[in-house]
Amino acid sequence: MPGGNVRFRLAIAYDGGAYAGWQAQATGLAVQEVVEKALRQLFPNAARLNSSSRTDAGVHALGMVAHVDIPANELRVPAKKLALALNAFLPEDIRVVTAARCRPDFHARFDATGKQYRYFVWNHPAMNPLLRRSAWHVPKKLDLAAMRRAAVAFVGRRDFKSFAGARNYEMETTVRAVTRCDIKRSGPLLTFIIEGEGFLYKMCRGMTGTLVQIGLGRFPADSIGAMLEGRDRRVAGMTAPARGLVLWRVDYGKKKK
Repeated sequence: MPGGNVRFRLAIAYDGGAYAGWQAQATGLAVQEVVEKALRQLFPNAARLNSSSRTDAGVHALGMVAHVDIPANELRVPAKKLALALNAFLPEDIRVVTAARCRPDFHARFDATGKQYRYFVWNHPAMNPLLRRSAWHVPKKLDLAAMRRAAVAFVGRRDFKSFAGARNYEMETTVRAVTRCDIKRSGPLLTFIIEGEGFLYKMCRGMTGTLVQIGLGRFPADSIGAMLEGRDRRVAGMTAPARGLVLWRVDYGKKKK
């Protein structure tokens, strides 16, 4: 297709510790900028990346999905070697895991039907130094049973305004559908698994921070319902630190019921 474009779907993993989030912005280096720079080393006229999500500063990703249009006349790298070629121009904390041609109308954001985030907490008096950049250290013992009872109240279509960070514009709606909110334990490591169709700004961190405070006894386990009804960030718990959050997976296909 001379003169046309070929659309590629990329799966991207990154350690967000050194970046001001995914999206390119006026201040701070963003993951998007770094990946776009690598793309232009190979394809000078590649379009901007369109991503499935916009992770915040310090947040990580294992399964970020993005699409990009590459001019057909610049596509001299075999599709099966594109990920390898891009990684040669990327720093070690960003990797293109897969790169494949996709249909011309595929959209990483609008075609997504769900996302899974995971948040990691190291619950032990001494922090695991190997996890210091990827988990939140909570030294005091947490009541796992209370946190699990509370987590159930998040599942369903709810107004999550009380758990979202403030934006400099008014949201059309703060209602979101959460399909899963589980907490797994493996020794001192707690994994909070949150799935849904989409999430508000800092919503997963607000949910996790509140659950941890319930685990510390600062709120009762049955308080989530009243917090949701309050529709005010001040009535819920703290926002968990960015370093423990990972965009784990983006789903495409049928929406979950």
